Amino acid sequence: MSNLTEPLRSTPTDPSGPRPTAGMIGFAIGAAAVLLVLMHFWAGPFAPQQSAGISIGEIAGEIRDSAARALSGEQQPEPTAAPWDIDRVLNLFAAVLAGAAIVLGLLGIVRRETWRPAAGAIALGASAVVFQFFAWIILIVVGLIVFFVIIQNLDGILSG
Repeated sequence: MSNLTEPLRSTPTDPSGPRPTAGMIGFAIGAAAVLLVLMHFWAGPFAPQQSAGISIGEIAGEIRDSAARALSGEQQPEPTAAPWDIDRVLNLFAAVLAGAAIVLGLLGIVRRETWRPAAGAIALGASAVVFQFFAWIILIVVGLIVFFVIIQNLDGILSG
């Protein structure tokens, strides 16, 4: 039984390693990254979006115009930078948080902190990155399938 006048210990009684500061901060940042990615995936996009039909029509028009310029020998227009909107900022912020969590988890391992918070930070940071990556891959694949189906059907629509 402990003495009531004895101060509370904020550190574990095992003095074998440093306090898991980097691991715990990385764990918190990794959790924030995962929450941000999930929130953006389920509640987003937050910026105004064009309808899929307009976007696909614009892509088809750009392909046609680009092919016509290439056949006539004209120069292609200079590429323009994509504008920054809230969705792009959220994606970047989530990626930065995830990267920071991974780095802090690795720092915790290098400092020989308790391995659980450091491993949790790495796992949460990697989960946020992997979730964003696979969500984009799935959306791109589905978009390409829809695009090719529309292109295939354009031949029948234009000739009929």
